[in-house]
Amino acid sequence: MKTVFAIGILGLILLEIALVYLLMPLPGSQRMSSLETAYFLYSWRWPLRAVFAGMILGGNLFGWRRRVLRKWVVPASLVLVAVVAYLTNYQMAADRIFLPPRTLDMQPAARNTVATDRLVVGVEIDGSARAYPLQFVGYHHQVRDTVGGRPIMVSYCMVCRTASVFSPVVEGQVEVFRLVGMDHFNAMFEDETTESWWRQASGEAVAGPHKGKTLTEIPSRQVTLARWLALYPNSLIMQPDPAFAEEYTTDFAFERGRSRERLTGTDTASWQDKSWVVGITVKERSKAYDWNRLQRERVVNDELGGTPIVLVLANDSVSLFAFERPNAVTTFSIRGDSLVTLGRAYALTGRGASGTLKPLKASQEFWDSWRTFHPGTTRY
Repeated sequence: MKTVFAIGILGLILLEIALVYLLMPLPGSQRMSSLETAYFLYSWRWPLRAVFAGMILGGNLFGWRRRVLRKWVVPASLVLVAVVAYLTNYQMAADRIFLPPRTLDMQPAARNTVATDRLVVGVEIDGSARAYPLQFVGYHHQVRDTVGGRPIMVSYCMVCRTASVFSPVVEGQVEVFRLVGMDHFNAMFEDETTESWWRQASGEAVAGPHKGKTLTEIPSRQVTLARWLALYPNSLIMQPDPAFAEEYTTDFAFERGRSRERLTGTDTASWQDKSWVVGITVKERSKAYDWNRLQRERVVNDELGGTPIVLVLANDSVSLFAFERPNAVTTFSIRGDSLVTLGRAYALTGRGASGTLKPLKASQEFWDSWRTFHPGTTRY
């Protein structure tokens, strides 16, 4: 029975450690193909805890003849389990480290307090525009809002450098999500109804009853706040939640690629794991564009999935736009704040006197992230 007690103690400790190790960016954990194991352990964590607790209880009641051992070994073991459980479930759990906003304060430009050279995720739906600064969403991982009468979920993963905006509607119902951890360095959310896990980079459910389903993505842009307000002067801007003032990034190191942190730092060379690329997917064909080259050329006319496209970097060198071209022979150049071709000009909203260009999702990511979640990608 002493062995049973020891197995219960060890099993409970290893279970709690495994639940954190497999779901958090610890050495080696995010390079493993461990999603199914992590989901199994997480789904069965309470039954497994009950089994190990029963072994501890049984071993404690019937396994100790020497009172001195029972007096010291049992309490010490239980204290160790309690410490491990507290650290793994309260100090190291993703949804305890990164909390959602307590209040969402959206203000017009006249009352905005966010520096206009900060990067934002911009969303426009039916004439209603809103901007969500990366310095806030990067900490919260998700921000819930309603734009143009539609519920949206704005998400950002700093370890992948991925901004995605989704409709949180699943099977006709608005779903609630929480941050559960990450897989291959990308944040994962768990829905409240079925406890399925959803990947932040793609909106795909990768484990649980909803596996294989995908959240509807809502078009968004990653630009400076100044650029966004130039395009949408009536936009509302997310303001900092005072409850998390100490958690928000105050400098520009991450946004401008000057950070050299292990998880979020940028490699300034091209095509390294932490190099920046712009990823575009059209008709299930994906391609990555080197950020360094894009900064030199500013405009790329290309074809992807049989569709002519144009990728453009505004003159602030950080605001990114992508559109479908009208046809393969029409090529664009940039002049000031406009895309021009054959005497016609289009604003960076895609609107022009002769029509509107269809916007494309252009995702600025780390190269390692893009190729992991788009294994068939090509390089421009």
